[in-house]
Amino acid sequence: MEGGNFITLNTENIGREHICCAFSDKKCTEGYELKKKWLTGEFPRGYVFRRLDERAKVFLEYGPAESAWVPVEAPGWLVMGCFWVSGQYKGHGYAKQLLASAVEDARKQGRHGLVAIVGVPKKHFLSDPKWLLRQGFKEVDALPTGFRLLALRLDPAGTSPSPRFADVARSGECPDHEGLVAYYSSRCPFTEYYMRGELALNADLRGIPLKIIKLETAEQAQKCPSPATIFSLFQGGQFVTNDLSVCLEKQFNKIIK
Repeated sequence: MEGGNFITLNTENIGREHICCAFSDKKCTEGYELKKKWLTGEFPRGYVFRRLDERAKVFLEYGPAESAWVPVEAPGWLVMGCFWVSGQYKGHGYAKQLLASAVEDARKQGRHGLVAIVGVPKKHFLSDPKWLLRQGFKEVDALPTGFRLLALRLDPAGTSPSPRFADVARSGECPDHEGLVAYYSSRCPFTEYYMRGELALNADLRGIPLKIIKLETAEQAQKCPSPATIFSLFQGGQFVTNDLSVCLEKQFNKIIK
């Protein structure tokens, strides 16, 4: 396995360091800065953003389950966020290095292990379940909407309760049953542009009612009816997708009834 130089962002260096996604996408400039602001607010709560020291999309995010922006009950665990190794950087062992650093952090903190939300089949903005299973993760919970919860347990005795999805996310339904309802957060630099621009435009052109709900706090995200709190779209109260490309006209016409 090749070695890589990694840096961990913090409140002191985030102003001068990039955050991998959308650093050259001008239309997402606002979202890029909002993601940096979001990270700055989460660092004091134990959140970690670690990336390869290159101008590349090679990074891992994770933090304490107690303050995680997802509807997951996993006290004493670390919850993984975005985990991405793209393009030419694949095949160099970077993913294993990043995962190993998270495992080391979990051990130092006395955590039970790591938790990851995935999709079967693989869903957008979520880690590859097949790869994580090969690294020792086990499936511990599942939803009818295709979301799965994987856990890498570090306490061999397994005496701590297994992580689980919160009840609010189990039905695949949201409280609002009229038209489209989109939940999103600043956890991703792409969401602001696509929510307020493309999605709103396409819904308006077709006369489809649209309600956009931005998750502003971890407490709100933990009550979200979908585990995909970066972006989730509901129609008629039913979960449709967490694929942000649905906001674009071609995909919108394919997916939205």
